[in-house]
Amino acid sequence: MQRVIAGAFLANGETTIHNPCRSDDCLAALGIIQAAGATVVPGTSILISKNTPVNPPKEVFCGESGLGTRMFTPILSLFQEEITILGGGSLKSRTMNMLSSVLNQLGVRCITNQGKLPIRVKGPLKNGNVTLNGSITSQFLTGLLMALPVTKGKSIIKVNSLNSRGYIDLTLQVLRQFGIEISHERYEVFQIEGNQQYSPCEITIEGDWSGAAFHVVGAAISGKISISGLSCPSNQPDKKILDAIAQAGGIVDVNKNLISIEKGDLNSFTFDATDCPDLFPPLAALAANCKGTSTIKGVGRLLNKESDRAATIKSELQSVGISVILKENEMKITGGEISGGTIDSHNDHRIAMMGGILAINAKSPISIVNSKAITKSYPNFFQTLNELGIQTEEC
Repeated sequence: MQRVIAGAFLANGETTIHNPCRSDDCLAALGIIQAAGATVVPGTSILISKNTPVNPPKEVFCGESGLGTRMFTPILSLFQEEITILGGGSLKSRTMNMLSSVLNQLGVRCITNQGKLPIRVKGPLKNGNVTLNGSITSQFLTGLLMALPVTKGKSIIKVNSLNSRGYIDLTLQVLRQFGIEISHERYEVFQIEGNQQYSPCEITIEGDWSGAAFHVVGAAISGKISISGLSCPSNQPDKKILDAIAQAGGIVDVNKNLISIEKGDLNSFTFDATDCPDLFPPLAALAANCKGTSTIKGVGRLLNKESDRAATIKSELQSVGISVILKENEMKITGGEISGGTIDSHNDHRIAMMGGILAINAKSPISIVNSKAITKSYPNFFQTLNELGIQTEEC
């Protein structure tokens, strides 16, 4: 949704977005483009239009969206006026130091607050050849891939140690929908022709595998559900949750775009989440309900999230009686009785949702501190749990 919003902003004309997501991050993205001169007409579908020239904003607010910040910074750098990029909550402590050196090489004056927000950029962004490190996040690469096609000449981006390739596939998919073509060599060298034009279009937003992953786990540990609206051929990395469920012994049946998950005899599993780090919280809830000790690899990807997510998962699982060991790049979780009690979300939406799934089989109720953090990505999460027979109440 955020990628499509950015594409709609870069197109001249009217783009229609069907099945829009209304999470805090997506609303923040809409706010950014409105501040930058786009017209947004809300409704069952959302209409976005922008006709040049526009008056660039002096500042924009990204909420708590890491993707929104890192993606829109290169896009806003297309303006020649100085723009200040602000954010709130945990986003203010997340690293942005990968932005300035690369943007400076592309003709942008980019100043961060010691590698963090606020960011000040003054363009215009120019074509060029740059190298960046993709091991921490792919989000900045997404921003460059979206902004550079409208510059005046060819650009080449060399990327070292790219993780989360599926998210770049998602970016390239959205770009193609707007008529933008980019080639790459094994995700290591991206060739971007300049002078391309975004074409307005109609796009239907895919169902979100990241949010659905929690319900997939909920069914695997207790009961059975069928989920529609998810694309099985999707480029979203978090569809790999089905692989983990199957490995643990849950029953998975995929029939076109209807996915059924049923509880099985769950045993420990080993899963590499390096390319899908947002799966750590639902995988942790799954492991807590499995016999034996499960291993989840890719802990290094969790440091720069809404919380120090590895430490948060460990502390909150331990608070409800589940043993967690962090060793180098691995998280080892030994399943057992979930005692109930209190889980602090640390203002992290995915930790709050993890707490909701852990409560399903807990010996006593679980209270989730700052449960409203879910609005960042999935505002109706607890409502959906209620509809699935899990008793929830606000306290």
